Amino acid sequence: MKSISSVLTGLLLVIGIVGSSAIFIVDQREQALVFQLGEVVGVKTEPGLYLKIPFIQNVRFFDSRILTMDSEEPERFITSEKKNVLVDLFVKWRIIDVKQYYVSVQGDETLAQVRLAQTINSSIRDEFGNRTVHDVVSGERDEIMKIMRQKANRDAEKIGVRVIDVRLKRVDLPQEVSESVYRRMEAERKRVANELRSTGAAEAEKIRADADRQHEVILAEAYRDAQKVMGEGDARATAIYAEAFQKDEKFYEFYRSLDAYKKSFKSEKDILVVEPNSEFFKYMKSSSLDQEK
Repeated sequence: MKSISSVLTGLLLVIGIVGSSAIFIVDQREQALVFQLGEVVGVKTEPGLYLKIPFIQNVRFFDSRILTMDSEEPERFITSEKKNVLVDLFVKWRIIDVKQYYVSVQGDETLAQVRLAQTINSSIRDEFGNRTVHDVVSGERDEIMKIMRQKANRDAEKIGVRVIDVRLKRVDLPQEVSESVYRRMEAERKRVANELRSTGAAEAEKIRADADRQHEVILAEAYRDAQKVMGEGDARATAIYAEAFQKDEKFYEFYRSLDAYKKSFKSEKDILVVEPNSEFFKYMKSSSLDQEK
């Protein structure tokens, strides 16, 4: 009885082992190849539960998600101007034909990335060699990435993968070139600044000269108008004096003499050297005006 129980237990154990080795599960993030004696006999790209022949067939799984190849160090390339630039990039790719992927690179992700890196580096070298530093830094950067993606895809399909995207993270000049460019840019900025200063100084001088001219013109016109007004005033005053003189000659003569006294003795320090009997003092005598009358 015990021997029968032992046999049944062993049989169940063998069935369990055989059954577990005959089943495999493909995750939604994976693809699988079924091998029989080293030869690919099945490709499983859909997630689910599958069967295989135990001990004869084996299964190898591959990642079906988008993978990233990121350069560890920037690489040096030469532009059409024979200038070196340092390029840092990354590539997004995925397996689209797992059987071809296995046949081409033995299903080794590292080998696949080496193949992609060679293709992309060759594309960069070709594209940068036909463009200037300005083009690769900003002017045609999007176009370069598009061309590299297309070229990389043509080669990637040969190993069963697809390049989703190629991005240039950074395009820099080497340190020694950067310093030279910065010095040249600084010199150019100084030249422009000096040119602007010279232009500004010339414009300022022109404005000052124009302002001085306008100042002189305004003063001349003001002096002319003042002289005109003064002349008109003097003429009017002369006319008034003449009219007054005609009405009363004695009073007009007396008024003019008083005005002369006022101007002559304006300051205490004024000195007049005249004869006492001069006609100038005749109205300063108390009875002079009465005598005249």
